[in-house]
Amino acid sequence: MKSIDSPNTYKHDLYYLIRYFHKSFRKSLLHYKQFSGLQQIIRHKMLTTYFQPIINLQDGNSLGYEILNRPPVSPLFPNTESFYEFIGDTDQVFAFERFCREISIERFKSSLIKEQYPKNTVIFLNIHPQVLADSTYRNGETITLLNSYGLSPEQVVFELTEKQAVHDYVEFERILSNYRSQGFRIAIDDAGSGYSSLKAIVSLKPDFIKLDRALINHVDTRSDQQNIVRILKQYAADSDTHIIAEGIEREEEIHFLQSAGIEYGQGYAIGRPDVELKCPLLATSKIV
Repeated sequence: MKSIDSPNTYKHDLYYLIRYFHKSFRKSLLHYKQFSGLQQIIRHKMLTTYFQPIINLQDGNSLGYEILNRPPVSPLFPNTESFYEFIGDTDQVFAFERFCREISIERFKSSLIKEQYPKNTVIFLNIHPQVLADSTYRNGETITLLNSYGLSPEQVVFELTEKQAVHDYVEFERILSNYRSQGFRIAIDDAGSGYSSLKAIVSLKPDFIKLDRALINHVDTRSDQQNIVRILKQYAADSDTHIIAEGIEREEEIHFLQSAGIEYGQGYAIGRPDVELKCPLLATSKIV
C-alpha cells in the first residue's frame, strides 16, 4: 500500500495545481482582452445599428422600429450572443446600455431626417430591467437626450430583456409608473416562452406584449400555438395592451395572425433589420 506522502502523490497534486493555475490564467487573460475590446468598441462607436420595422398587420401602417446594435465579429466575440453574455457578467451593464441608448437615438434621428416619416414614429429600445432602476435614468437624463434630438418620450418604448432579473415586481412596477407618467411605454418580449415572461406580463402590465418567435413559427398549422396566441390576445384586449408578433417569416403566418386579429407584426417576412430606415409601405406591400 502506497503512503499518501509518496512522491507520486505529490507529482499528481502538483500536476493538477499547475493545470488549475494555467486554466485560471487563460480565463483571466481572455477576460482582460474582452474587456479591452469592449472599451475599444465603445470608444470608437464600433457597433452597427440596425432598424427592423414593426407594422400594423390589419391596415399595413407603420408603428415604428426596433433598434438593434451589433458588435463586429472577432475572435474575442465570435457572435452577438457571446458579446452580450460577456457584458452581463461585468460591471459595465449600466455604462454600456447608456452608450447603446445614446447611439441608438443619435442614429435613428440621423436616418429619420433622410426620408419623410411620420413625426410620431416609435422606437423600441432593448433595456435591462435593472438599468431602469438606475437613478440617472429616473432623474430625466433620457428626456434631456430626446429633447436634444427633437424627439418625445411618447416615441420611445422600453423593451425589457432578461426578465428573470426582476425580483421585486411591486417595486419595479412603481419604477415603471414613473416612466409612464413621463410618456414612455413598456414592452415585454418573448411572451409565451416560459413562466417568467407570463409573470412579468401579469405583474408589470406592459403597453406591448411581444409574442415569442417560437409561438409564431408555423402558427398557421399548429393548433396548440394558435390556442396560446388567442389566449394572449384575449388577455391583451382585457388589459388594454397591444400585441406584437415577432419572428414572422412566412406569408401563411401573416394570414393567420391577421385572421386572429393580432394587431402588430415584426419579422423577415415584413422587413429585415437594416442600417437604414426602410419605408414600411414597401415592406408591407406584399400583405396589404
